[in-house]
Amino acid sequence: MSKDGTAALRACLRELHLPAVAAQYEAVARQATAESWGYADYLGELLQRECQQRRQHRVERLLKASKLPLEKSWPALDLKRLPVKVVQQLRGLLSGDFVDRRENVLVFGPPGSGKTHAVCALAQELVRSGRRVLCTTCSLLVQDLLVAKRDLTLKALLKRLAGWEALVIDDLGYVQQSREEMEVLFTLLAERYERGSVLVTSNLPFSKWEQIFKDAMTAAAAIDRLVHHSVIVELNLPSYRAEAAKRAKADPGESRPA
Repeated sequence: MSKDGTAALRACLRELHLPAVAAQYEAVARQATAESWGYADYLGELLQRECQQRRQHRVERLLKASKLPLEKSWPALDLKRLPVKVVQQLRGLLSGDFVDRRENVLVFGPPGSGKTHAVCALAQELVRSGRRVLCTTCSLLVQDLLVAKRDLTLKALLKRLAGWEALVIDDLGYVQQSREEMEVLFTLLAERYERGSVLVTSNLPFSKWEQIFKDAMTAAAAIDRLVHHSVIVELNLPSYRAEAAKRAKADPGESRPA
């Protein structure tokens, strides 16, 4: 191709926003010549590479926006430590079909049992499949909702949160909240009911949720909305951190995870 032709081609690729094609068309052309590809095969290979790069960049943007802790990934999840039923439940959720059905995932267990890691690992896999997920702790979420209520922007915040296909709320009940704080959280849960998935971790069973929502009626209403379409995962396991501390004490030379 002449210099003018090459310059024109590159200008077109910039205008069409095809960076992968621009970066690789020459190398792919050499491969096509060496392997006697047809024109359609050559074009198809280039466009596949462009699509792959776009998908990769989109996942990177979604992961950053999700605020998920990337170290709590699926490969890093110790499945051997989990009960067989729990592993089956988590693997069954990886397809993300529950998000399409607007179902919730509720994970219960004592502190250190691995609730957060399990939920975040699942949420990361949802993001890597192209879904929009936001992760936050219950305390931070409640504070954002209270600020929005004070500033008369609660409706706008709820609308923004509705844009996420799945919302991870970590540590519900871990920190005791006031009645006003729980009222705005209940408002969020009511807004998302049958409209968007919620993934919740809690160290308190339903029988103690009256402590969270401050009265039996509100607790029952919250539970009803969350449970109606849900998968409940119970991690009745000892603390992972306590187990690691015991192993380290028994074997001082044992390397500790970062």
